[in-house]
Amino acid sequence: MTDNFLELDKRHVWHPFTQAQTAPDPVVIDSAEGVLLRTKDGREIVDYISSWWVNVFGHANPKIANAISEQAHKLEQVIFAGFTHEPAVKLAQELCKLLPGDLNRVFFSDNGSTAVEVAMKIAYQHCRNTGQEQRTRFMTFDGAYHGDTVGAMSAGISSHMFDAWKDLLFSVDIMPYPHTWENDDAVESKEAAALEAIDLHLEKYGKEICAMILEPLVQGAGGMRMVRPEFIKTVVEKLQSRGILVIFDEVMTGFGRTGANFACEKIGVTPDLICISKGLTGGFLPLSVTVATDHLYESFLGETFDKAFCHGHSFTANPLGCAAALASIELLQSPETQHNFKRIEAAHDKGMEYIRALSQARHHRIMGTIGAFDAIVDDGGYTSSLGGELKKWFWDRNMLIRPLGNVLYLLPPYVISDEQIDEAWKAMALAMEELNS
Repeated sequence: MTDNFLELDKRHVWHPFTQAQTAPDPVVIDSAEGVLLRTKDGREIVDYISSWWVNVFGHANPKIANAISEQAHKLEQVIFAGFTHEPAVKLAQELCKLLPGDLNRVFFSDNGSTAVEVAMKIAYQHCRNTGQEQRTRFMTFDGAYHGDTVGAMSAGISSHMFDAWKDLLFSVDIMPYPHTWENDDAVESKEAAALEAIDLHLEKYGKEICAMILEPLVQGAGGMRMVRPEFIKTVVEKLQSRGILVIFDEVMTGFGRTGANFACEKIGVTPDLICISKGLTGGFLPLSVTVATDHLYESFLGETFDKAFCHGHSFTANPLGCAAALASIELLQSPETQHNFKRIEAAHDKGMEYIRALSQARHHRIMGTIGAFDAIVDDGGYTSSLGGELKKWFWDRNMLIRPLGNVLYLLPPYVISDEQIDEAWKAMALAMEELNS
C-alpha cells in the first residue's frame, strides 16, 4: 500500500521547497496526536517544529477538532462580501481584545503570505486615499522573509530565496538588522550603527516612504535571528513620528512564540498593521488576518468605490477556520498555556547547556518558546549542505527537527514535555559532535 502510495505521489504531487529530482521519498504520515506524528509503517516521530510552526497546541487537539465539527454541521462557507456570520464576528472581537491600542479592524484572508500582501496593499492605498501619493517606498530589514506572493517576495528579497523572480519584484529599502545572541558584546554598537543608518535613510527619503514591514523580535525563515525589544521599539517610534506606517509580520511570532501572546506586547508598541496566521487555527485550517488601526480603516471610507479596498478571497472568513481560531484563542489564554511559555523557555535554557560548551556551535539564543544556535560551517546559510544531513540524522532518531541550513532550532508545540525538550537538545549536541566536527 505504502509503495503504491509513494508512486502515486511521485506521479502527481509537486511538493513545496523541494528539488524533486534529488529529494528522498516523502514520509507518509498516517495520523498524529499531541507532539507525535505516526507514520504509515508504525513509527512515532516527535514533532519539534510544530509542523512548519503551526500546530502550537499539538496535533489533533480535541477542543479545536470539536469546534470545527460543530461548526461544520451548522455553516461551512458563505460569501463574505455583503454577508457575515457569528464565528467571524466573534473572532474579530476576540483578536482585537488581545491586541494593543486601536488595532480594531480585522481583514480576513487565508495564509501568512496573503496577510502580508493585504497589509502592504492597505498601506499603499491608504497613502493614496489621504493625498500622500509621493509615499510609494517600502522599508524592510536585511534577511527578512515575509512569504511567497509578489509583494511579500519583494519585501523579502534580501533573503535570496526569490532570485528566480527578481525581475518581477519591486524595489524596497533594506535596513541593517542587528541580530544578537547570548553574551554578544557588540550588540549596542550594532544597534547604534543600524539606527544611524535608518536615521540617514529617513532624512533622505522619509517623505517618500509608505511603510516599513518587519518581523518583530525574531526573523523566522531568515535563521531565527533575534533582536532586542528596545531596538524595535526605537525603530517604531522613529517611523511613526514621521508618519510612516509600521507593519508587524507576526505570522510566526504571534500566538505565544516570543513568550508573550504577540511580540508587539513584549516590545510595548502598537503597529499600524499586524499580520497573523500559522497558530491562529492551531494548525487545523488555512486562515489569516490583517488587523489595522481605526485610523487606517477610516481612510477607506467614502461615497464612491474608488476608495474601498478591492481585495478578497473565495474562502474569506471561512466559518470552519473561524471556529478553529476561536478555540485556539481560548487555548492561548488558558493558564496552562501561559505557564507553558515560561516552562518551555526554562527548558530551552537548561538544554542549551549541552550546546554552549561545544566548539562546533555559536550564537546561542533563546526567546520564549524558540531556542536556536548556529553550527560553524564553511557553507553557511539556508542552502548549507549540513542542513540536509542533519534533517536525516534527526529523522533516523524519530525526531522532526528541520534545520534552516546551518541554523538548528526548536519551535515545539506547547504540549511538549520538559523531558522531550531535553532529549532534543542532547541529540543536537551529539549531532554537532558526529556531523560537524
